[in-house]
Amino acid sequence: MAKPTIAVFASGTGSNYQAIFEAIENKTLICDLALLVTDQPSAKVIKKAEGNNTPYAACNLNDYTSKNTFESAILEQLRIHKVDWIILAGYMRLIGPTLLQAYEGKIINIHPSLLPAFPGLDAIGQAFQAGVKVTGVTIHYVDEGMDTGKIIAQEAVKISENINEQQLQEKIQLIEHELYPKTIQQVITSLTD
Repeated sequence: MAKPTIAVFASGTGSNYQAIFEAIENKTLICDLALLVTDQPSAKVIKKAEGNNTPYAACNLNDYTSKNTFESAILEQLRIHKVDWIILAGYMRLIGPTLLQAYEGKIINIHPSLLPAFPGLDAIGQAFQAGVKVTGVTIHYVDEGMDTGKIIAQEAVKISENINEQQLQEKIQLIEHELYPKTIQQVITSLTD
């Protein structure tokens, strides 16, 4: 049976992309990483993709007449690479109708909070400023809202009194890098069996 094929979407440094790549390499995540998609042509994740020989598509929204034409260009790349699943890993754009319809129920996102708390940008900063004692990581399906899709997995992270925001981010990323590949594996195999 053919392995499911994924595309990872990222806008920044690509630490979750790298964790997914390594999980595939050490066979704890059984799929093919066919494509990295980024909306930031200067994103650091591109260097990681090049180093790992992952094909990538850098699509800048400003080069397109609309979000629809931007997503259509991405969709064309996904079809060329025969992508089954879209995995968002620090992708800082809302997914629009073009991709949502083409990949209904097959787009997963990771978010650094216990949703529904602290959706959107800078969730770690939001949690830190709010003074909460616990935050965490959420993996969820993507719908048309911002971090509103059905939750697949969550893991809590305690915020100790002497921790700073940078340390909290590092703590959360450690959980993300373990939880995300494991959850992706569960989701893509449960629907392909």
